[in-house]
Amino acid sequence: MGNENTNFGQSVTGVVIKDNKVLLARHTYGSGNGKLIVPGGYVNFGETPQDALRREYMEETGVVVEPKDIIGIRFNTHDWYIAFNAEYISGEARSDGDENSEVLWIEVEEALSRDDVPGLTKKLIQSAISGEKGLEKKDYESNTKYAPYSLYSV
Repeated sequence: MGNENTNFGQSVTGVVIKDNKVLLARHTYGSGNGKLIVPGGYVNFGETPQDALRREYMEETGVVVEPKDIIGIRFNTHDWYIAFNAEYISGEARSDGDENSEVLWIEVEEALSRDDVPGLTKKLIQSAISGEKGLEKKDYESNTKYAPYSLYSV
């Protein structure tokens, strides 16, 4: 759940919808304990948010995803959190037996009506299904030493 390489000031999540079902994990600790949430976690130092999302999904659910548009960003005085609309690529959903006790594909409408799905998760699902474009990844060239480069804009 964390180590000396973890950047506790940066975290990511992603909403994955396949066949009108959203992938949710029942959290086992903290304020989300017992709740069905979208998987995600902290970014490691030297890791992009996109790579962190891919890693977190694989670790927590066994599912390979590809981050797409940014559908939400949350800032506070402690940290920041980026939410992606992510595409299901492959894999069978399963619990990691640590950070979550179960991983489920749930009908979108059911997820939006359940009491054990918190408000932030519902809001992110609604953003993912809204049909409105989020911030899209744009290609560009840069001559700085920092790579890889990512620009998301409207």
